[in-house]
Amino acid sequence: MSVVVGFALALGALVPGPEMVIAKPVKPGIAVLPDLPEVEVAQFEPGESNVVPPVMPPAADVKSLAGMAAATGTYTCTGFGTVDDKTTVALLKADKFAWGPYPAYKVGNGRGNINWRLNPYKNRSWYMWFHSLRWLGQGIVAAGKGDTTAMARVVAISKDWVADNPYSWKADAGANESTMHRTNVLICLRQAVMAGLGVTSLPAAYKWIDVALVNHARFLTANWSGAWNHGTDESIALFGVGCTLNRNDYKATAQNRLAAGITTAIDSQGSSNEQSTAYAQFNYYLWGRAVTALKACGADPGTTITARRKLMAGWLALATNSLGKLHQLGDSEVVATGADPGTPLAYAGSLGREGTPPGRRIGAFRAGYVFGRTGWGETRPFTQESTYSIRYGPARAMHGHGDHTAITYTSHGRDILIDGGHSGYQRDVWRAWVVSPFAASAMTTPSAADTRPVTKLTRSVINPTSEFYEFADVPGAGISRHRGVLVLKNPDLIVALDWASSRKAQQFQTLWHLPSDQKATVYSRTTAIAMKPGDATRTIVVQVPYRQPLPRGAILVKQGQTKPIQGWHYPNIFTRKSAPTLMFARAGTRASILSVIAPVRATGSVQYKGRWSGTTYVVDLVVGGVKASFGVTPAGSLYRVR
Repeated sequence: MSVVVGFALALGALVPGPEMVIAKPVKPGIAVLPDLPEVEVAQFEPGESNVVPPVMPPAADVKSLAGMAAATGTYTCTGFGTVDDKTTVALLKADKFAWGPYPAYKVGNGRGNINWRLNPYKNRSWYMWFHSLRWLGQGIVAAGKGDTTAMARVVAISKDWVADNPYSWKADAGANESTMHRTNVLICLRQAVMAGLGVTSLPAAYKWIDVALVNHARFLTANWSGAWNHGTDESIALFGVGCTLNRNDYKATAQNRLAAGITTAIDSQGSSNEQSTAYAQFNYYLWGRAVTALKACGADPGTTITARRKLMAGWLALATNSLGKLHQLGDSEVVATGADPGTPLAYAGSLGREGTPPGRRIGAFRAGYVFGRTGWGETRPFTQESTYSIRYGPARAMHGHGDHTAITYTSHGRDILIDGGHSGYQRDVWRAWVVSPFAASAMTTPSAADTRPVTKLTRSVINPTSEFYEFADVPGAGISRHRGVLVLKNPDLIVALDWASSRKAQQFQTLWHLPSDQKATVYSRTTAIAMKPGDATRTIVVQVPYRQPLPRGAILVKQGQTKPIQGWHYPNIFTRKSAPTLMFARAGTRASILSVIAPVRATGSVQYKGRWSGTTYVVDLVVGGVKASFGVTPAGSLYRVR
């Protein structure tokens, strides 16, 4: 913009003086929707099916509005999902792409001629986002505001992709996987060209964009991923092409698929079918975007999608820990809960600063989740509440991990028990570990192959100051496993009773994964202590002898090991931290392991004494000066005595 260097005043109005340069108005550019809390990594496993068929009856209320003209409505550019954050216009003009922790890499000849087979960092996510064209985002936005140099470059790169990757690109996993994203980028590019040129219809020189959109719509029509985030994203993009090119056939196909997918993608309790808390949150916002897109282009989204999203908002609120993060389950990085106004998420995501507390503090969902908390901050600060998750339910699938019966736990304003996290989708030993039972706080059987068990919640009892859950499954051939979990309030602690039997003698190992900022020390055969130096809280983990004597080496600390891998945490796909894991070990055909996980003040202690009361084993505790007792019945039930 030119600078005003002078002015003249005449008749009370500002008029141009001899030294005044009239500034050209800045074009408003294109509308771009805000980024969703999207998982930033590639979601495909080479050689595995990418299709999740719907298994529930479709919603009957997603339909076109009668009498609406084909051209009615608009489709707003959906944005670039943070993939473009590091690729500035200057980098684009040099044909460089930057994403994640990787340095910007020159992918072209400096004139928009790109080598689309490049994958310099051998990372499938980098390759997928490369083919998505999302990295052109900053240039597309600039083009929409009239930056002709930026427009020339993003047009050249996009046109080069179309020329070098003729329909169909099915054989290239990265190009295939990113089709839905690239479709939306091409729609954004189309809008930017018209806005930047100040025209209301696409000039003939850019008609190749519409041809490319038709080919992308052909691909999306022929290749639907079904009832999960891929299928939803694909349907929204297909609807976008229909809205942009006035193709009712594309819109109708997309609407039918959204209707078919919603009832499977979000069940009648609000659970996602993807077995990941991060993907559940992404699906919540993605389905909201579907509603917006349908309404904006003359379709009726009905009520089913909104009703299922409302249920999911309650699910996500319960899945929020006392630190304002989602319990890290499945293929999830450590992510904050979005504080969506007008929903239970407003309160959960704002750490209780906004909205009203949700109506319940405990939920057990048939999709395989128990979420609970001591409260919502009514009588103590939100961050000082204790929260927990326990996994069970259907066999591992999609973005799930081998974490059945596993526990995560926060208390005293910090993580107490964690999951191994999410390492991304590189097919390597780290991926194999994070999805295995050995990255979860559960009883494992290392010599038995993981059978991806279905795990049942067999009993539960909810009381004002305690909750009890019992789970059962078959984690390996000939192995029977049970876990009883008792959660106490005041003092806040968790008791877990693991008992198992096997036809063959083997190792049984109950693992407790602790945060990477803590150092764990074995204090005795029964006790280990974990603490971050200088912290106000420490965790005391006690192994109470029950029905079996404690053998030598009953408690071991495993940290930063590579053979076998153990003692790590991935807070995100780019960061691997050494983290202590406590192993309570047994050998034979039977095991009975009784654990107490007690967070206390830095100077606090835990004392316990076991005694028999008839056939019930009672453990009397003093935790940080507070007395409590629990009983173990002959059938393995745990209950609070006082």
